[in-house]
Amino acid sequence: MIIGREKLLTILDSILASSKADDTEIFYHGENFGLTRYANTYIHQNIERNNATIVMRAAKGKKVGIASCNSLEADTLKKCLQDAIDIAERQKENPDYPGLSKPATYKDAKTYVETTARFGPIERAQALQGVFAKVKAAGQTMAGAFSNGASEVCVINSNGVKAHSTFTHATCNMVAMTDDSSGFAYFTGRNIADFDLLAMADKAIGKAKASIKPISIEPGKYDVILEPSALGELIEWLASISFGCKAFHEGASFLSGKMGQKVLGDNVTIYDDALDPKGMACPFDFEGVPKKRLDIIGKGVAKGVAYDLTWAKKEGKKSTGHSLPAGGEGQGGIPLNVIFAPGNAAEEDMIKAIDKGLLVTRFHYVNGLINPPAAVMTGMTRDGTFLIEKGEVKHGVKNLRFTERLLKAFSNIAMLGKDLTTIGAWWGDLTAMRVPAMLIRDFTFSGKTEF
Repeated sequence: MIIGREKLLTILDSILASSKADDTEIFYHGENFGLTRYANTYIHQNIERNNATIVMRAAKGKKVGIASCNSLEADTLKKCLQDAIDIAERQKENPDYPGLSKPATYKDAKTYVETTARFGPIERAQALQGVFAKVKAAGQTMAGAFSNGASEVCVINSNGVKAHSTFTHATCNMVAMTDDSSGFAYFTGRNIADFDLLAMADKAIGKAKASIKPISIEPGKYDVILEPSALGELIEWLASISFGCKAFHEGASFLSGKMGQKVLGDNVTIYDDALDPKGMACPFDFEGVPKKRLDIIGKGVAKGVAYDLTWAKKEGKKSTGHSLPAGGEGQGGIPLNVIFAPGNAAEEDMIKAIDKGLLVTRFHYVNGLINPPAAVMTGMTRDGTFLIEKGEVKHGVKNLRFTERLLKAFSNIAMLGKDLTTIGAWWGDLTAMRVPAMLIRDFTFSGKTEF
C-alpha cells in the first residue's frame, strides 16, 4: 500500500510517541504489485497484490524485541509495538546491541516513475500481444512473466530518524520453446518505458531457433562465455556468502583473512552502489543508515565487506549502510546492489576469441553452499547453451552441470563485456546486480543434465 510521506509519517509518529521502550524503531514496506503470467503463448494468470509489512523493534536497555504486522489500523499498530516491548522484556541482554541509527540526510536516488506505477493488467496484456504474434510466426511457444508495481519504504526511530522513499519497478522474462530447445530473454528496471519487449522476443526466439536439435558433449574444461543472466546468478550468491561481515569474520568468506591481498585477477573490480541510477537504487538501508558506495574488490585486491550497525559495533567498525530488516541482524550486513565493473569487449569479440568453448545464456539451481570459503558452486545451464568452434557459434548443446571454484574462474577472466545489464535479485524492487558478459578460460563442467 502506497500511503504517501506525510500521511504515513503522521500515522507512524503517533505510534512511536506512545512507546514506553528505551529505543523504538518502525520499518514500513508497502507495495502495489501486478503480475501477468503466460504459458503456451497465452496469458493464464493476472494477479494484483496490495500489502504492507510493518516491523517494530523495541529495546529495554540491551534487551531487544521484534514484532510485525500488516495493518495500519491504530489498534493493530499499538498491539504490535506492545508485543515487541513484551518480547524485549523477556529476552536476555544482547551485549552487541548497538542502539539505533542517528538522523542523516539522504541523496535523491530518483527511484519513482509514474508511468511504471500506473501500468496495469490491460497494458501488460496489450504489450504482450506483439510478442505472441512474433512467437507464433516463428512456430514456437512462449512462457514467462511480466510484472510491475510501486512500493514505499519508511524507517523512523526514537533518535529522530525519518527516512522515506518511493520506488517503482518492472520485470519481464521470456522463454521461447520448440520441441527440443529453448531461448531466454530478460529485463528489469524502474522505468517501464525502457522495456523493448519485441526486441526481447526476437532474442529469445533466436536462441531457441539456433539451439534446435542440440548435440550432446562431454563434460570437461571449456572456455566459456557467461552472459549477464548467468553471471548475475553467481554474483548474487557471492554477495550472500562472501561479501557480508558475518561470513568474513567467521572465516566463511573467501575474503576472510585476506583484506588488502590479491584474491582475483587484475581485471576484477566489484563494488556495491545502491545509488547507481541504472540499477535498483535505494537511498538508505533498513536501519535508516544512508547508502554509499562500498568497494569490495579493486583490481583483484580485497577492499571491504558490508556492515550493519550490530556487526559494526561488534567488530569496531562503522555501518556501511547494508543492514537487513529488523530480525536479520544475526546475518550482518549484505550488499544488495553489487556491480561487477565492465571491460571493453563486445560479445562477438569474445566469440571470435574462442577456438572451442561454450556460450551460456543462464544458470539455474545454483548452489553456493558446497564450500563457501573456497567459493565453490554448482548449477546447471538452461535456455540457450551453445558450442563455439573456431570463433563461431556452431550448435546448440544439451544442458550441462558446472562445478567450479569461483576463485579460480574469476582469476581466469580473459575478456569482460563493455556493457552492464541489470539483473534482479532476492529483495525484489530494492536490490539488483549490475554485471557484464565475460569470457573465462578453462571453466569446469562436471556432468550432463541431458534435457
